[in-house]
Amino acid sequence: MNLILADSNQLIRLGLRTILNSQKEIQIVGEAKDNAELKDLIKNFDTDIVLIDYTSPGFSIEVIPSILNSYPSVNFVAITPDQSAQTLVSALRGGVKSYVKKDCDIHEIIDSVKETALGNKFFCGQILETIQTANIDIDDLDFDAFTCEPVLISERENEIIKLIAEGQTNVQIAEILFLSSHTINTHRKNIMAKLGVKNTAGIVMYAVKTNLVSPNKFLFDVEK
Repeated sequence: MNLILADSNQLIRLGLRTILNSQKEIQIVGEAKDNAELKDLIKNFDTDIVLIDYTSPGFSIEVIPSILNSYPSVNFVAITPDQSAQTLVSALRGGVKSYVKKDCDIHEIIDSVKETALGNKFFCGQILETIQTANIDIDDLDFDAFTCEPVLISERENEIIKLIAEGQTNVQIAEILFLSSHTINTHRKNIMAKLGVKNTAGIVMYAVKTNLVSPNKFLFDVEK
């Protein structure tokens, strides 16, 4: 498989190159230190996988869907430091197929590339723990589930959706809107029923898709 390393940090690229060069089935065809270099490499090389830290200087999450619009067969594996669950969801929605952390074991990093090349999704244990702690089920992240059919959402429900997408709890939303937690919980259930989603992740994706919130809002929210 042909792979591109995309990270602004030369030392990180060196480390990843050393790890992946030990795998005879992986050929590193180029290294990019920013969005522009990555796009140039994609144009000039037949690429199967891009291993990218979209949070590093010179990169942005927007480069992923931009490339996929022209080269839909390219698979993106994200490798970043700690990120919040909302950031992970935004990245997955943006086109990231698999996700590992920079402090993962070497075998996990290698496996993420190999499994993705086979058409599978791969998430390291730490990423899964972050997502599951936020009660997000990866199997429910169907980003094509939204249709163009109209959904009748009230102004109050839009307020609550926006606050949910920003990471506010029911109690916090109740305080902000001067309502009871019970009322907010009822609104949440009604919103999920209207949108046809099963959990908070579905609400967040709806909020992003309808521009109630921007994915950029979460990109650098590190969960401490």
